[in-house]
Amino acid sequence: MFTGIILATGRVVSQSERGGDLDMGIESDLDLSRISVGESVSVDGVCLTVTRKQARCFHADVSRETMARTTLGALKAGARVNLEPSLRAGDPLGGHLVSGHVDAVGTLTQGLQDARSWRLEFELPATLMRFVAPKGSICVNGVSLTVNNAAGRRFDVNIIPHTHRETTLGELAVGAGANIEIDVIARYLDRLMAGPQG
Repeated sequence: MFTGIILATGRVVSQSERGGDLDMGIESDLDLSRISVGESVSVDGVCLTVTRKQARCFHADVSRETMARTTLGALKAGARVNLEPSLRAGDPLGGHLVSGHVDAVGTLTQGLQDARSWRLEFELPATLMRFVAPKGSICVNGVSLTVNNAAGRRFDVNIIPHTHRETTLGELAVGAGANIEIDVIARYLDRLMAGPQG
């Protein structure tokens, strides 16, 4: 589990095909001493397992399924990514509970300056919009955010100057894809409300 509070950004430094999957190397100032091989790291909101590490770089396998359902397969060498190590007992829960299991790639449809913040609008598949509620939580490229408005297939969020500066969200261009994870509580409530499954 994660919280959606980004502790560092990193850069993709290598991508090697391994039997149809991808071995991805990411260089970062993240404190890798607290992460062991076999532990999870959120990379742009995607839960990946660390397979090996060096002083300032770690590697993770990206499966074909992950490449098909997230933005990771489209990343090029030099691309910047948001990073968060997995939550440990006693760590502060500053954002909301995030699993690192991406529900869909959303599309940035608009980005406007809003006082000192930026208002970003995203479009999602219609089937997911019932999980998106004004003032509810949502995770965009690994960042825990609060939904401002939700209507039709679109929702918008505000990015404060700190988040704009310390994550990659300020670099998104209109038309770009972003990894979206809906609130895990909303997902389970929906399942419970549906009643017994045959």
